[in-house]
Amino acid sequence: MKFCSYDDFLKVEMRIGEVVRAEPFPKARKPAYKLWIDFGEEIGTKKSSAQITHLYSIEELVGKRVVAVVNFPPKQVADFMSEVLVLGVDSTEGGVTLLRADHQAPLGTRVY
Repeated sequence: MKFCSYDDFLKVEMRIGEVVRAEPFPKARKPAYKLWIDFGEEIGTKKSSAQITHLYSIEELVGKRVVAVVNFPPKQVADFMSEVLVLGVDSTEGGVTLLRADHQAPLGTRVY
């Protein structure tokens, strides 16, 4: 295991957002959705490509709170610019399960 300092951790801005729109992403190499995530007034709405099709439907994603890294450089995924990295972990059921807060927090709240 490689250690990082707390200062290194603080460089990664993980924030709470809410999915406001989700669409299929057939042009992605691996099954994925296009997501639009609202991070509140300060950050606004950002786009993300997320490989979460195994455990989530588009209908259940809208309104769901997620955790995402908002300060990585944008990444081109097929014909879509992914602006934030939605965080998840491999599930024992297969696929990726999203990281999220158990209780409500204001949009844009920083994870620490």
